[in-house]
Amino acid sequence: MAVAVAVSERVELLKLCSSRDWSKAIRVLDSLLSRSCSIQDICNRAFCYSQLELHKHVIKDCDRALQLDPTLLQAYILKGRAFSALGRKEDALLVWEQGYEYALCQSADLKQLLELEELLKDAKQKESNCESHAMELSESSLQASKAGPSNASKSNDVCNNHNKFSCEFELQGDSSNASEIYTETNDRIYIQGESSNRVQKNIDGEPNGTCNGQTNGTCNGQPNGIYNTLPNGIFSSKPSQMHDDHNESGDESELCNDLSDTCSKSSVNCSKSSDASEIFNKLSNNSDERNELSQAKKNKKFCVTRISKTKSISVDFRLSRGIAAVNEGKYAYAVSIFDQILNEDPTYPEALIGRGTAYAFQRELDAAIADFTGAIQLNPSAGEAWKRRGQARAALGESVQAIADLTKALEFEPNSTDILHERGIINFKFKDFYAAIDDLSACVKFSKDNKSAFTYLGLALSSIGEYRQAEEAHMKSIHLDPKFLEAWTHLTQYYQDLANSQKAFQCLEQVLQIDGRFARAYYLRGLLLHGMGEHRNAIKDLSVVLSLESSNVECLYLRASCYHAIGEYREAVKDYDAALDLELDSMEKFVLQCLAFYQKEIALYTASKISSGFSWFDIDGDINPLFKEYWCKRQHPKNVCEKVYRQPPLRDSLKKGKLRKQDLAMTKQKTALIQAADSIGKKIHYRCPGFLPNRRQHRMAGLAAIEIAQKVSKAWRSMQAELKNSNKNTSKYGKRTRRKEKNNIPSQNRGGAGCSTSSLSETSSYGSVEDRSSGRPMLSWHDVYSLAVKWRQISEPCDPVVWVNKLSEEFNSGFGSHTPLILGQAKVVRYFPNFQRTLDVAKAVIKEKMFVCSKRDNAIDLSEYEKLQDILNAESCSDLYRVIGEDFWLATWCNSTAFEGKRLEGTRITLVKMGDHGYDFAIRTPCTPSRWGDFDTEMAMAWEALCNAYCGESYGSTDFGTLENVREAILRMTYYWYNFMPLSRGSAAVGFVVLLGLFLAANMEFIGSIPKGLQVDWEAILNFEPKPFVDSVKSWLYPDLKVTASWKDYPDVATTFETTGSIVAALSSYND
Repeated sequence: MAVAVAVSERVELLKLCSSRDWSKAIRVLDSLLSRSCSIQDICNRAFCYSQLELHKHVIKDCDRALQLDPTLLQAYILKGRAFSALGRKEDALLVWEQGYEYALCQSADLKQLLELEELLKDAKQKESNCESHAMELSESSLQASKAGPSNASKSNDVCNNHNKFSCEFELQGDSSNASEIYTETNDRIYIQGESSNRVQKNIDGEPNGTCNGQTNGTCNGQPNGIYNTLPNGIFSSKPSQMHDDHNESGDESELCNDLSDTCSKSSVNCSKSSDASEIFNKLSNNSDERNELSQAKKNKKFCVTRISKTKSISVDFRLSRGIAAVNEGKYAYAVSIFDQILNEDPTYPEALIGRGTAYAFQRELDAAIADFTGAIQLNPSAGEAWKRRGQARAALGESVQAIADLTKALEFEPNSTDILHERGIINFKFKDFYAAIDDLSACVKFSKDNKSAFTYLGLALSSIGEYRQAEEAHMKSIHLDPKFLEAWTHLTQYYQDLANSQKAFQCLEQVLQIDGRFARAYYLRGLLLHGMGEHRNAIKDLSVVLSLESSNVECLYLRASCYHAIGEYREAVKDYDAALDLELDSMEKFVLQCLAFYQKEIALYTASKISSGFSWFDIDGDINPLFKEYWCKRQHPKNVCEKVYRQPPLRDSLKKGKLRKQDLAMTKQKTALIQAADSIGKKIHYRCPGFLPNRRQHRMAGLAAIEIAQKVSKAWRSMQAELKNSNKNTSKYGKRTRRKEKNNIPSQNRGGAGCSTSSLSETSSYGSVEDRSSGRPMLSWHDVYSLAVKWRQISEPCDPVVWVNKLSEEFNSGFGSHTPLILGQAKVVRYFPNFQRTLDVAKAVIKEKMFVCSKRDNAIDLSEYEKLQDILNAESCSDLYRVIGEDFWLATWCNSTAFEGKRLEGTRITLVKMGDHGYDFAIRTPCTPSRWGDFDTEMAMAWEALCNAYCGESYGSTDFGTLENVREAILRMTYYWYNFMPLSRGSAAVGFVVLLGLFLAANMEFIGSIPKGLQVDWEAILNFEPKPFVDSVKSWLYPDLKVTASWKDYPDVATTFETTGSIVAALSSYND
């Protein structure tokens, strides 16, 4: 039966070729090849493609045939002819020479050998003649220029004749101006049917979507000839907006690059089109073709395109003309051509593929998918239709269906590098990184010069934490093309993610040398500078981007935040408003608009406090709790707008929303403090991947630590003086202190923005609380940490750093932080180094408790011996999830020091399945009222223990040994702070700033740095009691503690930087 079918198909194939019905012949060959991969059938299909002048498909089939049999002379002949027709004479000559060398070394078909020899002879003769004539032209160029355009035209015509431009009608986009090709003064094409009017309109008008020749093959201003797919799946030929990720960035979609290729069966290898699409930019990259085409238009040599309206046009050549129109960006015109073909023959799959491609570029993706589906129904072996439908579905966000279609397409073209490339990129964009690596690795195995595949392979490898291999892949891409902007951009993001700012800047310098107007490079540099605290320099780069792309919401938001941070409030509000006014096309960008709303309100609030004392800057006390919660959660502000009083606009008295001159003026006292702060503050830096050194944050940390030292030292002096004059013992004193702490638990503010219902203890200048029973001033633990919190809030105003218990009533349901180690398949660069320890802690908790909690808080029993053993043997998230069988969480614990035998709830380790192969493995810190109360008491006791340790015999001591109890008391309180995590974000930085300040107050300065690769907060989180944490930290901290009282000579921070404006100025002023 199968043999009979094959014979029948070959009889039909012969008839179709005899009648020159090449499209249907290709269909038959597709069917034959889908069942059996015959080298001869591949060559036959290449021949049919050559008859339709689909030269790139010829090359592709010949490459496939030569992979199977490198001695196949027919493939060399056809491939060389295709290169020649495309104007790539040198490539043609090289191919024929390769074939000739093979033929001489072994037995070969003599007829084909002679044909190959003749082709080589003619090609070399033409090359020689053209070079000779070029010399003659050079000698006569001056005369030709004087003779005028007419003579010059003749001279060019002679050269064109030498090149034998044989009226070839290239379907792959090698013609520059479709309107001139299709229409001459007296030879317009009229297409009968419904679409004739709009066709005539398109012919007479400008090409739709014409590609401008830009550096590196830029298409409509986009690098690398890439047509963008917007995040909501819309095809776009507009310049893209910049993104902060991989993430997302350099993340412009290549899903529809290949849609611009010919529509018959296969697409051009993406490795040859990723930097300068051959589809659109062949002409701009090939001066010979450009000259030939220009002369051909003048002399009306394009006979194929100027057929009289009275003559019939064969279906195949109408199809060719439609394909050419797609490649030239004349999509409406292309649709009209395909409409006519389909009106005559609705069962013509090639026309459906062509029209679907045109629809896709017009962003009519549903119509495109319908056409591709129709083509598949008519010819299930049409691999091109499967591929293009996969691309269109990917653009709509239908990743599963898109992958399925491309996988089906691979059945017809096994090891097709362009399909592997497409599927790899789609897998990457939909965050299936392991599948992307498989596809892209296979792609570069067969296509070693595919620079686009290499750089996307680098992105995927980086996402799963294979950083060395990722860097090698990016470098390979750049080695293939040193001017490949996309690869340089991806490499920049790679270095930025790893916090290697020096190499990131070097990459951006390379990019801007290649293209000084490449907007994304300026955006990435602005983003990098912002992350390093260089806000003023970041503004310069972001302004360049906005001069090129005025509607770039990412740049508007980021520049607004920079203006906001440095106190340029009028400019900040202007940019926030501009971001809010944009019409956006994706959820990611809409989130930025939501943030712009909240940030604008915070900017207006800060501006209203700029001339007042820093004590009046109180986001936690003044801003409405509902506003703060929506801000932290990045939620739509509609509910906030309805329920919360909005900030008034900037006042004229603010002098155009800028800082006052006296705030900017540098005095000796300010200079001395800033120099000391820069030295002290840089000690907070985590020397770990993902943590950029931020000089603004370092200065903030130093100034905050000095102020904390000054305030705590003053409180300790008062306490020590009272101890001397008091007959009360330490125990009684401590109990009274605890009662005071308990009475002063911060109340939950329910006031509106700009009005405070805070108690005196919450709004006092430096958090001092007066003990009315004795008139003795003292600080609570909350007051000490609030000092650092306020500095953190003012230093980077776009980070929503607030006390969690000052949010709305949602606090009662456990609002808390979420810190992922693994997100889907991505290993989070900052926190994944803690994965193994976190997994071990999770297993230890399960072993002791023998249960975990479901996402509905129901207990999942794990006491069964075999289950427990499987859990203890688990080495990955998938191992753990397979045993437990559903999403779950478990809670670590902290052993209390205040109450012997009591366990405080530490952090929650959660495992949630994401998709088929990914997981969200994270720590989440809930802040319920009961947990808050427990930790508040623990922190109060830890603070009391520290005060007692220093204010007793150790008071004022400069003996390192004497201060041992003080050091351990500071580290114990820090341990509980890190496990408490009472802030919406920023707890890690605030905790270490307070630690530095407390050591200073006790006459000890940390002069070293945190060890490379160590994150202090994780050391606390992953230990069940304070002693292991204290022992771990003291091993590297104590050797670098210097006993000194020199800090006491520093000017008082509170009086030197009295106003909010002076603090903003201090954080924003740098000499270099």
